[in-house]
Amino acid sequence: MPTLSDIPVETLLDNLLPYVSPYDLGNLACTSRFFADLCNDDTFWKRKLQEDFNFSGDGTARMSGWRFIYHGLSHPKVFVWGEKSNGRLGLTRWPKYTFGEGVPAPAELRIPGVRVVSLTAGGMSFHALDSEGRIHVWGALNGTLMSLRSDGYSVPEKVADQPLRLQLPAPIRSISCGRLHSEALDTNLDIWNFRSWGRPFKLVSPFLDKTLPETTPAQIECGWAFSSALTQSGDVIVWWPFLDDMDRIFDENDEEMNRIGVKRAEATPKGVIPCATWNMRVDPHRLPPIPRNLPELLHTGDSEENRRKDTLLVKIAGGDNMIVGLTNKGHVLTIGGLTGPAELSQARWEYLPRFSEVQHVQENPTFSPPEGAIPELRLDPPETMHITHISAHFRTFTAYSPGSSSVVLMGSTSTVADSEPEIIPQLQNKNVISVVLGDYHYGALTSTGKLYTWGAYSKGALGLGDPTDIEPGTAGGFVTEQHRMRARDHRFGTPPRVEVPTEVRFDYGKKKKRNTFCFAAAAAGWHMGALVIDLDPQDDEEDVEEAEGSSSRRGQSERTTAQAGSVSISPHPNQVPMLGRGALPFRVGFPGRGRRIGPSRHETPPDGDV
Repeated sequence: MPTLSDIPVETLLDNLLPYVSPYDLGNLACTSRFFADLCNDDTFWKRKLQEDFNFSGDGTARMSGWRFIYHGLSHPKVFVWGEKSNGRLGLTRWPKYTFGEGVPAPAELRIPGVRVVSLTAGGMSFHALDSEGRIHVWGALNGTLMSLRSDGYSVPEKVADQPLRLQLPAPIRSISCGRLHSEALDTNLDIWNFRSWGRPFKLVSPFLDKTLPETTPAQIECGWAFSSALTQSGDVIVWWPFLDDMDRIFDENDEEMNRIGVKRAEATPKGVIPCATWNMRVDPHRLPPIPRNLPELLHTGDSEENRRKDTLLVKIAGGDNMIVGLTNKGHVLTIGGLTGPAELSQARWEYLPRFSEVQHVQENPTFSPPEGAIPELRLDPPETMHITHISAHFRTFTAYSPGSSSVVLMGSTSTVADSEPEIIPQLQNKNVISVVLGDYHYGALTSTGKLYTWGAYSKGALGLGDPTDIEPGTAGGFVTEQHRMRARDHRFGTPPRVEVPTEVRFDYGKKKKRNTFCFAAAAAGWHMGALVIDLDPQDDEEDVEEAEGSSSRRGQSERTTAQAGSVSISPHPNQVPMLGRGALPFRVGFPGRGRRIGPSRHETPPDGDV
């Protein structure tokens, strides 16, 4: 007699298990080793994350642990820190610190009733994407200007002191931020551009009409002052919202909206910005193709099937007048001079062999220390290397590979073909899955949920704590006790740069140490943020009031625990209820199928050292 286990594995994973509730998946996993393995399949849980929570994880190099993330997304926490001007941290209560004007340690930002699954930082703002594909914003798109109290969010300088939700026509898949602008890709693969949060425009052009792979967006990416999109065919489309025809059309539309009395997008009492959307019909620009003579990369661990495929761009990252590109084979390239349409005729992609080929990385001084070096400081060079991810912001970019032998390489806007990458020893072989960049501070996230930061203090953007509470001479603190006492008594001085990546603690200042897991991070300007899973929710003293307020709701919800081997789904008290046995599960979120001045070129100089 046929049994459930006789059904082909592909059919179970693709057509049956997606419609089974997590509670029943736990029970099914208890029945046999076959179903225990099946219900722990990483690809299945990654797909379920996308469908149930609008969480793709594509921005990181994470390769496993998707079931754990699924469980944790029942109640993720948002933390922010660093510079607090322009309302960019969205906090209503400011932690008290002895030193400085910023927030030097992670502070929790509560957005009631919202499950944040992705966080993106702009030059003076944050954009959060929730499990239903809605955008929440705080800070200011253009904090270099002043707004009136009577202004709405039709002007870019209007500050959102607390998170506000944008009311848009369709759910959003991904967000990217520049310094004073942002863009979003919705579920229809339409691209929305924000020069103000209240009047976003959809870019309409044959270049992005979705009729061919060459015109279908696969990724969006903002540079310092431009926007771009990578198509499914590997072409790069770029446009400048603050220049030439786009700037003129935007100003004319803004004036017309004001003349006919279109709403100024004032926030509602429920914290919603009613966006007045419109279409901008203008053609962007297509960048030249990447070189055809790229070398075959050896020792990448790539499959024979992938080696036979055509070489094309699969990821892009934007900086100041520069785009970094990554191919499916692991080639890293850059194209500079992107100051405007007039300069495009001279722009060409440049291949970076020292960021792509393992033999060059093996020869880097970081992996080849001089004779007589301390043995404990020697770092084993990678035997294989396949760069799979890139990131960029302002004047810095990174290229990195996943796994226990992960490699993290750093470059800048001045990097050329024969430039050596900067290699920080403490970041190598550490399972780094994401590298985020601010103007002068940086962060690296590992697959084990640890976030490490380094670089300039930048009003607390490193998140290592109040420097007057840190022992002098250690990361995040002052050089000497004299410097620390002067800062404590006179609020004068700046801690030196942190050269060695140092772990950020999300229980800083707590009476009781907490076990946390960071699964996403964002940085820009002089601020930073992270999404964190609390592994000790029952001990959270600060959540008592909130928990008591939701006790009546919890009494009506189903609280279950299902265990099978390594399968363990134990809902947090605020987790979305799981339906009972035999019922189709409620799907959280949507199915994830299928005239103001422009930005200035440079930010304030980096912090000085004491």
